[in-house]
Parts: sequence; C-alpha cells; structure tokens
Amino acid sequence: MTTELPLIRLVDDDQLFRVSQTMLLKARGWEVEEYESGEQFLQNADLRRPGCIILDVRMGGMSGMQVHRELLKRGCRLSVVFLTGHGDIPMAVRAMQRGAASFLEKPVKPFELIEAVQKAVESSLQAAQRDEQAVKNRALFDELTAREKEIVMRAALDTPNKIIARELGIAEPTVKMHRGHAFAKLGVKSPLEAYRALLRLGVMRDDGASDCESKD
Repeated sequence: MTTELPLIRLVDDDQLFRVSQTMLLKARGWEVEEYESGEQFLQNADLRRPGCIILDVRMGGMSGMQVHRELLKRGCRLSVVFLTGHGDIPMAVRAMQRGAASFLEKPVKPFELIEAVQKAVESSLQAAQRDEQAVKNRALFDELTAREKEIVMRAALDTPNKIIARELGIAEPTVKMHRGHAFAKLGVKSPLEAYRALLRLGVMRDDGASDCESKD
C-alpha cells in the first residue's frame, strides 16, 4: 500500500482564486501546491506523486487544454479536474474523452470542488497501489529461474506435465518440481491463476503468446 500522501496541484492564473481554494483544500487536510501558469506547472511540478490536478481552462499563455495534452504526451495519469468560467458542452466532452475526471464551471461551489477532488484523489491512490503491486509481482516473476519461467508459461496454458517434459527434453518429475516452485513463488495454485497472473504482469498476451524472453 502506498505511503505517499496525496498532493493537489492547483493551476490557475487568478491569484485570489488560488488563495481561497488553497485554503479550502488545506482545511480538508490535503497538501496543495499552487501554479500561476501552465508553463510554470509543467516545468516544476512533480507528476509522480499521487493526487490530482485542478486546471483552469482559460489562462494567459498555455490554456488548460494545451497543458492537458502535454500531460498526456508525458504519460501522466493523474486525474484532472477542469475549471472554467467560459465552459461549453463540446469543450467538456473533449476534456472527458481525454480522461479528465471532472469539468466544473466557475464560480465553483465548495462542496462540488471537494467532491470532485476527493474522487480524483481516491482514483489516483488506487492506481498507485495497483502500480506498486504490479512492480512487486513482476519482481517475483523475475526471481524465477529460466527453467521455471519456461515451465510456468506452458503450465499457465494448462499444458500437461508430460507434454512440457517432451517439449523441453527433461523428465516429467523435473517438470513437476519446477512447476511447484514457480507456482509457490508467484503465489498461485492452479494453471488458471498462473495465467491470470502472467496476463497482469504483461508477460503473456490474451492469445497465450509470451512477451517475455527467459534469460539465465
């Protein structure tokens, strides 16, 4: 479980608005960083920490939409809550299609902003936890020996031990031993569980093909 506290990044060129909304968010117990422009935000913000981005659509310099497109190019997966005083339906639709969490119109009601941020933060924390678990699971797979990887990839497709033994030119008892070790290291008990685990790790595709090359 991630131990990082969520961070709210507030990007808006209206200083009075930033001050008031920062006070509101901090009163709810969140840590907040303010940015007066999209350029300043993109240059200085830490995008790895869980949390969310509150992004004004219309600012001097880069617009909120331009900032969002740049975030997507960088692979940023943080939830974005858009704010605008000049919003329209097509703009909101485009923002949501690009993955925005919410689209709120100014003046924003405090409870609406709090609710949107809460949902965005929860989503970010869940994603961070999934990423952490994926890293741990991948580390478990990487700890398998080359032979264990060869066998577990076949076993995950419910290939019988005797066929695996024939394909690899080894004895069936040896297959059973390596299969048991691999299943234990991955924390799985059946071919189906192994298959699902390998799919999550990205070392096996839905068609059963392997994306992983075993290395000694």
